[in-house]
Amino acid sequence: MEASSSIITHPLNLNHKPSSFFNKPPSLRFLPGVNKTVTLRRFHPHTRRTAVAPPSYFTTKIAGDRCVFPLDKSSGQRPLLDQCTRFSCFHHGRRKRFPICKSSPGAFSDKSVFHLSKHGVDNIFGKRVRVPCAAVGPDEPHAASTAWPEGVLEQQSSDSFTVNSESSEWRELQRFLGAQLPSHPKLVRGQLENGLRYLILPNKVPQNRFEAHMEIHAGSIDEEDDEQGIAHMIEHVAFLGSKKREKLLRTGARSNAYTDFHHTVFHIHSLTSMQDSDEDLLPSVLDALDEIAFYPKFVTSRVEKERRAILSELQMMNTIEYRVDCQLLQHLHSENKLSKRFPIGLEDQIKKWDAEKIRKFHERWYFPANATLYIVGDIDNIAKTINHIKAVFGPKHVAETPVAPKTSAFGAMANFLVPKFTGGISADSSSDKTSLPMNQSKLPKKERHAVRPPVEHNWSLPGKHEDLKSPQIFQHELLQNFSINMFCKIPVNKVQTYGDLRNVLMKRIFLSALHFRINSRYKSSRPPFTSIELDHSDSGREGCTVTTLTVTAEPQSWQGAIKVATQEVRRLKEFGVTKGELARYLDALLKDSEQMAAMCDNISSVDNLDFVMESDALGHMVMDHKQSYESLINVAGTITLEEVNFIGAQVLEYISDFGKPSSPVPAAIVACVPKKVHVDGVGEIDFKISPSEITAAIEEGLKEPIEPEAEFEAPKELITSTELDDLKLQLKPSFISTGLDSNAAKVHDNETGITQCRLSNGISINYKISKTEKCGGVMRLIVGGGRAAETPETKGAIVLGVRTLSEGGRVGNFTREQVELFCVNNLVNCSLESTEEFICMEFRFTTRDNGMRAAFQLLHMVLERSVWLEDAFDRARQLYLSYYRSIPKSLERSTAHKLMIAMLDEDERFVEPTPYSLQNLTLQTVKDAVMNQFASDNMEVSIVGDFSEEDIESCVMDYLGTVRASKGADMALSYDPIIFRPSPHNLHFQQVFLKDTDERACAYIAGPAPNRWGYAVDGTDFLESISKVSVSNGVQPETEGQLVKSDNNNFHMQRSRNHPLFFAIAAGLLAEIINSRLFTEVRDAQGLTYDVSCELNLFDRLNLGWYVISVTSTPSKIHRAVDACKNVLRGLHSKNIADHELDRAKRTLLMKHETETKSNAYWLGLISHLQAASVHRKDISCIKDMTKLYEAATIEDVYLAYEQLKIDDQSLYCCIGIAGAKADDEVSGSLQEEEYVGGLHGVLPVGRGSHAVTMPTT
Repeated sequence: MEASSSIITHPLNLNHKPSSFFNKPPSLRFLPGVNKTVTLRRFHPHTRRTAVAPPSYFTTKIAGDRCVFPLDKSSGQRPLLDQCTRFSCFHHGRRKRFPICKSSPGAFSDKSVFHLSKHGVDNIFGKRVRVPCAAVGPDEPHAASTAWPEGVLEQQSSDSFTVNSESSEWRELQRFLGAQLPSHPKLVRGQLENGLRYLILPNKVPQNRFEAHMEIHAGSIDEEDDEQGIAHMIEHVAFLGSKKREKLLRTGARSNAYTDFHHTVFHIHSLTSMQDSDEDLLPSVLDALDEIAFYPKFVTSRVEKERRAILSELQMMNTIEYRVDCQLLQHLHSENKLSKRFPIGLEDQIKKWDAEKIRKFHERWYFPANATLYIVGDIDNIAKTINHIKAVFGPKHVAETPVAPKTSAFGAMANFLVPKFTGGISADSSSDKTSLPMNQSKLPKKERHAVRPPVEHNWSLPGKHEDLKSPQIFQHELLQNFSINMFCKIPVNKVQTYGDLRNVLMKRIFLSALHFRINSRYKSSRPPFTSIELDHSDSGREGCTVTTLTVTAEPQSWQGAIKVATQEVRRLKEFGVTKGELARYLDALLKDSEQMAAMCDNISSVDNLDFVMESDALGHMVMDHKQSYESLINVAGTITLEEVNFIGAQVLEYISDFGKPSSPVPAAIVACVPKKVHVDGVGEIDFKISPSEITAAIEEGLKEPIEPEAEFEAPKELITSTELDDLKLQLKPSFISTGLDSNAAKVHDNETGITQCRLSNGISINYKISKTEKCGGVMRLIVGGGRAAETPETKGAIVLGVRTLSEGGRVGNFTREQVELFCVNNLVNCSLESTEEFICMEFRFTTRDNGMRAAFQLLHMVLERSVWLEDAFDRARQLYLSYYRSIPKSLERSTAHKLMIAMLDEDERFVEPTPYSLQNLTLQTVKDAVMNQFASDNMEVSIVGDFSEEDIESCVMDYLGTVRASKGADMALSYDPIIFRPSPHNLHFQQVFLKDTDERACAYIAGPAPNRWGYAVDGTDFLESISKVSVSNGVQPETEGQLVKSDNNNFHMQRSRNHPLFFAIAAGLLAEIINSRLFTEVRDAQGLTYDVSCELNLFDRLNLGWYVISVTSTPSKIHRAVDACKNVLRGLHSKNIADHELDRAKRTLLMKHETETKSNAYWLGLISHLQAASVHRKDISCIKDMTKLYEAATIEDVYLAYEQLKIDDQSLYCCIGIAGAKADDEVSGSLQEEEYVGGLHGVLPVGRGSHAVTMPTT
């Protein structure tokens, strides 16, 4: 079983707080910071996400074969267009399309149930300023076409403002702007004689590891009408059928694969060499990729196995979100094959292909000259690496002549689809066999396109005088809100010169203003929109640059929302940005780029590789971050306000000049709307809308009178030095004894670098100086209490209160807008989060230019002078009301909700607040509930970053020491008992039926477990109980192998079992092993599912936890899939854990831990709760001994943890969700049917029709 199938909750995140998924309202958040102004349409093929989107009380997953810790970005957020364009053997997390402009009322992000992400959209140190660093390979034959129609570029430049082109300054500027950008000094390119291209980039993070990705330039766009989905099928069969890949996994390597429109990628993450051997693993990795890509075995049994998996995947992915995405892509690319070739394929065709049909497609496209190998990692000897590449891929592969597709295949595209190879491939190659030499005429037909993807677009260009397309409407009963997308599509502009970079910078500055304007202009309690996003990004997969205006709203307010969006776009286009906005956003972008340059040597290999691959597809120049920053500085001094407004206005013309003969015609306008809408006092009524009404709303918004934007002054500080001095004089802050080490006021651990101290007002402080992320820092305030402290009279008060504070965004005398601009100017991101156990406030900041002091100032103001607004409370309540009403429209959420209600005896603290509870709350109620927990003796602040001891302690003393002392921990930490529903009762097994046009099924299986520290809900203490059991009388059954021995002789087994972290370590290994078995048995052997995972949800403060198995299948197989999952869960005694299973689990988790220790966010999770009185057992040993505990763990230890899971019939809960068009009893009846369809046992014909496309395995 592949490591990539593992899905667990890792015990290493010692601060993980299980969070109710239902605490999360729709994506309505603004995190102040420059990141909201930056975007590139990108994707992340490496982290797996579960399409079922399990509620986050079913904790964060380890996905694909990358362990995902709870500090990683939650997968709840979903990009719009990046979901239906890539498929893989396992799920992958998508890199979010960062919107250049996203507006929603609220100054702070409410991150309830979302955890701090190292690389998320809310991360100012994530990969945000991408175009400046923007990228690679201008001459790569697979790069997207950037050919503009004749005369368009000339027309655009001639329309510019008047300049004196005769001046020497002008000529000098033009020479500079036309100069080539510098290329990455470490990037090595090459090509073998057989045409295989390779790119090598040395990168030291993480050490002793590398990424190797084999990209085949073939995907769903290359499929013929009877081959739809065959590229994805080949990916599955080739990848999972490779014996060499399986063998490689024993070394701790991780692997995965994915397919999208125009390429298929197989990737392996590996050690450079084994710790106990000097053997170089690169040859073995390359050998495995060679077998997967070029020598797969299309064995009938493997083909049938993967056929079943893909059919299950097809149904699993077909959520309403995926169907919306498909609608958008179908209309955006209606003129070409991108609208008809979703990688998952068509069900009826997938059922029919035999091994020979699949093999022929492989022979046509999978050959070295149509592939690129990327190697990024800790590689010192480039020459040796190249020799390895030649040794593996050179001798066996005879240079073959791929042929260009016939002219008729792509019509007008044929003139630029002729391959242009340097390896002796003629531009006159023909597919006519008679023109080939005799020995080549017998070779399989080889094809390769010079431009990827090989499609022709209808560009949205000014002056084309095309007729407006009528808005398209997608209406469905599972949709809850109104959304509309207006698309503009233009060719990709390669970023290769300083002039190209300058244009990108000017666009970013221009579009950065839109978010703030919309957010600051609309402060009513019921703004007509939910969110407004403007995205302008390049897509290598789609071969174009797309501008998208996305407006979401409550259905009743859709017309007002459209009017607001179009009015503000027109205002910005007509009047442009102000001088103040230009200065503000230019400065912010330069600071951000400077920050990235400072972190240049700390970017991970996988992130660098993603960037290089996407840049290859776009034809950009690749620079490192230092070059990027220097280049930005060089061009920044040349831009003018007039040019910024001219360049930016071009991006918005398709909206601002909508309907004018000379304006660009939108590529598509697509509205996605519900069939029913809730009206207070009435109930559900039909929702009616027409294309003409949409057009009229757009036109009315453009007719509204507009005025220029007024200049807005941002505060330089939130608390003055005079105010601070007065507070210090009055409160006399100091450090007091921590109680950890005699009477020491500060305790420092040399091994970990962690310092613990405590302020005189009772606030506990943990900090660690880290140089791994240069000039960057993260901070987290944790307040004990959370939703567990809600009483029957205040149900929902904490989650609604946190959202209210987020919506308001005001502190002291500063408005929400001033606070946001303060954060923008200082590169500070702030977010709020509420969970069952805690309220958290998280910050990311730069340690340059007083950025850390700015973050501390904001934290001080929130604690001391937060402002609670009635209109913010109304908005927050409306969001949760809407969210609650949307639950019955989601199969996964309604299924999980029903299970949680049954298991936790209808305890509303663990699910979303009901409308009844929400209506009973008042602003004063939620304010009191939240602020009562914000007592200074109930606060712990942890900070990790690149700062000095003097600087951090100065900030702590100035801004946290001056928080007024208050007592309240005892009250905040008290809570009504939490119980699992007593047995016996009839709710152990339940079903949910959802009426839908398409069939899907999912299930959750859950039961009680202790918390992270071994405390159970019945009061038992795991550590205390096992201390009474001698090692010789352990609970492990007899096994065929010996217990895994510790390599650390000084860490005795009995000592490890007395360790506070023992249960978390053993439980994490247990979950890893269970996941491996679930994949092997339920998916691979029995073919009952595409996705199955086990997670442990372990609380820190509350004395309980639970395990959850989530599985997807078809309605005809879901009951058998559930039974198979139960058998695996209960089968660890009948099929004993083997040595190799434990070894593999250890390697996986230790490798992840070692890698993540380079991250500030990971360390923030480790040091959180070190001084939390409510987390009794956590201390510094939990961090220092982690590796030793893993190494010392035995099979017996895993069984000790296993015995703590309640898996008997009286404790285990299950809920099955089934969606389909049939009535409940008919669906139930169909579950008993088993048919042979296309030779497959148990596949029920469901007849999706021609639009049978499903959610991608991204």
